[in-house]
Amino acid sequence: MPKHLAETWKKPKENLGNIWKHRLIRIREEGTVVRVEKPTRIDRARTLGYKAKQGFIVVRARVPSGRRKRPKPAGGRKPKTAGRFLPADKSKQQMAEEKASRKYPNMEVLNSYYLTEDGKHKWYEIILVDTSHPAVKKDKERKWITSKKQRGRANRGLTSAGKKSRIKK
Repeated sequence: MPKHLAETWKKPKENLGNIWKHRLIRIREEGTVVRVEKPTRIDRARTLGYKAKQGFIVVRARVPSGRRKRPKPAGGRKPKTAGRFLPADKSKQQMAEEKASRKYPNMEVLNSYYLTEDGKHKWYEIILVDTSHPAVKKDKERKWITSKKQRGRANRGLTSAGKKSRIKK
């Protein structure tokens, strides 16, 4: 079953048709960071560590697509040094994880995955874990996230999206 789901998600417009179109319209109307009942891509969420138990939640986050635009400097300065269209140092996925961690400060970001995009925005689903929940503390595979004294995995670049931006060139 997971293999078939993965194949479907490779080309959702073709495979899901009108279902995906209506879902995308509904997603556009939602807010920036929205808690989701269950993962949209259950196969991807499971590979990244999601479990359907207490202490785990999934959040859908929206980030603007395109490059970062710096405001034009006021006053007489040399235009050559303005550099208005500079790429950000981190990926859109990492920005989405940070937004989710700000909205849910008592939760820790486990991982995230790409969901969809349109002309203006990209959406990612982020898996969050409640580190103080007893069900998570008892889980042998996820126990490591509760034992850490430092918080803010997303802000320190410790998720998979964050690690990609920290690679030294």
